[in-house]
Amino acid sequence: MKYYRAKVTVRKTETVADPEGKTISEALSRLGYQNIKSVRSGKVFFLELEAEDKAAAETLLETVSRDILSNPIIEKFAFEIEEI
Repeated sequence: MKYYRAKVTVRKTETVADPEGKTISEALSRLGYQNIKSVRSGKVFFLELEAEDKAAAETLLETVSRDILSNPIIEKFAFEIEEI
C-alpha cells in the first residue's frame, strides 16, 4: 500500500447564489479594494489516505468528494493528490 495526501476544493456552481461571497465582495469594496470584482466562497479539505496505487486513490477521492464532501446538485469539486 502507498500513502497519499490530497487537497479537495469544493465550491458552489456558478449558477448557484453565493451570499457569503457577495458579502465578502461588498466588504472588500467598502474597504477600498475596488479592483476585486467578484468573490466566490468555498471549502478546502486536506486528506491523507492509503491505496494500492494512484488510480485507486483517485477513485476513492472521487467517491468521497461526490458523496460526502460536496452536494453535487449545487457544488463542484476538484482535487490534487500526491504520494507521500
